[in-house]
Amino acid sequence: MRPPKGRTWGRRGHTPVVKVTAQGTKRVSMAALICTKADQRSRLIYRIHLDRGPAKGRRKGFTETEYARLLDGAHQQLGGPIVLVWDNLNTHVSRTMQQLIAARLWLTVYQLPPYAPEFNPVEWVWSHLKRSLANLTKNNLDQLTVLVKTRLKRMQYRPDLIEGLTARTGLDLQPP
Repeated sequence: MRPPKGRTWGRRGHTPVVKVTAQGTKRVSMAALICTKADQRSRLIYRIHLDRGPAKGRRKGFTETEYARLLDGAHQQLGGPIVLVWDNLNTHVSRTMQQLIAARLWLTVYQLPPYAPEFNPVEWVWSHLKRSLANLTKNNLDQLTVLVKTRLKRMQYRPDLIEGLTARTGLDLQPP
């Protein structure tokens, strides 16, 4: 629930102040795919996961099964095989995830180098999203979720933005 900090303008002698509650145990987690295909517009496919607070034994972020559901949804929406390039998040490289990947014959996965966020176009999506949320506060998790979904939906309808974020990686994603 803590907003990312950003710069702002204020009248001289009046420092802008954003009040934030101490409800830091709640969170909105996001997972996304940027999908590119020759001669088609780029797409952003995402899912949201809400963590409403402490519960023993429950993961705060996405589980392997939730990532698999995201991939299944992308496969259904795109209607073809998927070549997935993703980072080395522990959930992405776990034994359970490897089994889920092996069960999907339409999925080919390549791992990015161990720490290379600059090669991951989705990291640029998160950066863009966080900048748009800077200094905004919401009273509860549901309001924050609505705001995040609205901003991500806006990004979905801007293929030029998605292509620009992909270009920032410097990777050539076009087939030879």
